[in-house]
Amino acid sequence: MKAWLAALALAAGPVVASDSLPKSLTGASGDPVSGKKIVLDRHVGLCLLCHSGPFPEERFQGNLAPSLAGVGSRLSEGQIRLRIVDASRVNPQTIMPPYFRTEGLERVAPAYRGKTVLTAQQIEDVVSYLVTLK
Repeated sequence: MKAWLAALALAAGPVVASDSLPKSLTGASGDPVSGKKIVLDRHVGLCLLCHSGPFPEERFQGNLAPSLAGVGSRLSEGQIRLRIVDASRVNPQTIMPPYFRTEGLERVAPAYRGKTVLTAQQIEDVVSYLVTLK
């Protein structure tokens, strides 16, 4: 998909079907190796701040949110994508931040206003990795 066409599709907003975001944000699959790096990076994804998982090499994993172990067996690719993009679409009471929403947020530092936490490509990489956790 051409970059301008993907940007146009994103500007219109992702299409949510039930509790899933079935289509890739980029129009392509992500890279699971890059996705694992994002999940484990405490400066980028911050996943381990709240989640634990099958990462014995990582100390101090979170216990505020469900374990990521087996997430690829529990949720579909689209369900995982929606929860990363904006978990409040599934659970309005969630404490998980929206990684790909910029509107309707409170207490955002001026330098980060209008910016997503992760890029569309980073989200697809994380999704590609998480679906491998069976």
